[in-house]
Amino acid sequence: MVGVSTPLSPTARTTVQRGRHRVVSDREVLHGFLAEALVGHVGVVVGDHPVVLPCAYAVDLAGPDEGGSLYLHGSVASVWLRHAIGSTVCVTVTELDGLVAARSAFNHSMNYRSAVVIGRARLVEDEAERARALDLVVDQMVPGRAATLRPSTRKELAATAVLAVPLHEASMKARAGGPGDEPEDVAAGTWGGHVPLRRVAGEAVPAPEAKGPVPADVAARVRGLAGG
Repeated sequence: MVGVSTPLSPTARTTVQRGRHRVVSDREVLHGFLAEALVGHVGVVVGDHPVVLPCAYAVDLAGPDEGGSLYLHGSVASVWLRHAIGSTVCVTVTELDGLVAARSAFNHSMNYRSAVVIGRARLVEDEAERARALDLVVDQMVPGRAATLRPSTRKELAATAVLAVPLHEASMKARAGGPGDEPEDVAAGTWGGHVPLRRVAGEAVPAPEAKGPVPADVAARVRGLAGG
């Protein structure tokens, strides 16, 4: 496990070149962000073209890869996944926190938190690590859920591949607050500001054949996303 004092952007590939005032340099902040977010986008070269796809993910800071392990999973039949094995991939995780309405088109922006992880994707073959990674992916969506489920069948496991990407090469940027307008645009009197955005969960909707009340893990997730 990497120490929280280890800085981000340890390599040229993950050193931010523009917007350096928005750089997050504390690796502990990255860890907290990845624990909170829900969707990653993985970029991989497939044949003669790049592909970027949304993917559920999870992080194990104590994983065997340098800096910890970021796990992705998918069908063993997925073309992108087969090409990712042993290749350098880019995983981007973004949360949109607001829309920034400036007094000029040039200064319009968005408030966000975004992390980029670059590394060689490793096929997870150790059974214990695979099982833990898949549990972590489930718990990323609904914390504590994995422990309430039946074990995966051999058929399900055979159909699922798990990839691990080292967390060592990572960068993070964030923006918050209102517009950065020019003084003359402010003086002109045009309105400027920002619109905060946040994820909100609705009430859990039972499947038609579901029995009993909403389980505690799902109810807790709803409350957490509702800010309760």
